[in-house]
Amino acid sequence: MARLQDKVVVITGGTSGIGKRAVELCAAEGAFVVMGARRVAEGNAIDAALGSRVEFLATDVTREADMERLIGRAMERHGRIDCLVNNAGGPAPVGGIETIPFAGYQAAMDVLLGSVVLGMKHVAPIMSRQEAGSIINIASVAGLRAGLSSSMIYSAAKAAVIHLTRCVAMQLGERGVRVNSISPGGIATGIFGKALGLSTEKAEGTAEAVAAALAKLQPIPRAGRPDDIAEAIVYLASDQSSFVNGNDLVVDGGLVGGRFWSVQQQGLEQMRKAFGIAPE
Repeated sequence: MARLQDKVVVITGGTSGIGKRAVELCAAEGAFVVMGARRVAEGNAIDAALGSRVEFLATDVTREADMERLIGRAMERHGRIDCLVNNAGGPAPVGGIETIPFAGYQAAMDVLLGSVVLGMKHVAPIMSRQEAGSIINIASVAGLRAGLSSSMIYSAAKAAVIHLTRCVAMQLGERGVRVNSISPGGIATGIFGKALGLSTEKAEGTAEAVAAALAKLQPIPRAGRPDDIAEAIVYLASDQSSFVNGNDLVVDGGLVGGRFWSVQQQGLEQMRKAFGIAPE
């Protein structure tokens, strides 16, 4: 039996990268997916390609009315919501704190944190009545360690997502609703190009170049793939994770685990030489 057989999953930001792969994999695992995103042509194309198990609804995740409508559409069509994936994201201002345009900061926080607040706000009453459900917020290793994003504002927003997830998990867990986050590491998608100013269309063509650049960032010698995060989403959406709540699942190939073993050993060898100790 498929891992998400007949579960109802709402996913934001489902037209590219991690979100698109999550839509595809959830549908393949038997879920009914209602996906929201701003890019209408891409959303309609995914809707048509995946058939009756997927429905696209044009959604601006920074607008409360749009998020309420997305949640409402899932309820109208399916009568319940088993999982909400707050995946929508985007770039944030780069540079030192003294250069950050405040309007850019506010716009980024609306997408990266505000949309998570809105999604949870409008799905919480539904899942609470059901006494069941899984909320999955897509965070980032940039929210765990400084210096892992081109934008300190992005990092701060993702740190807030991780802690807000824990706070809401403590509330909704008492009603049988699980709330967890996923912190991806270096995943080869167009987000890096977008962060550095490329158009969406051009950025999405950079995944292969990004993969090569990320291959040695972590002990596992390859870049992360959207599939790596989509699989984590399916796990947290499924009954296999029924006792997992308030957790940040880090999927990063070991990036935030610490110093590379080989680098550590090189440092120790340099110390031995400095101390006149023969190599082991």
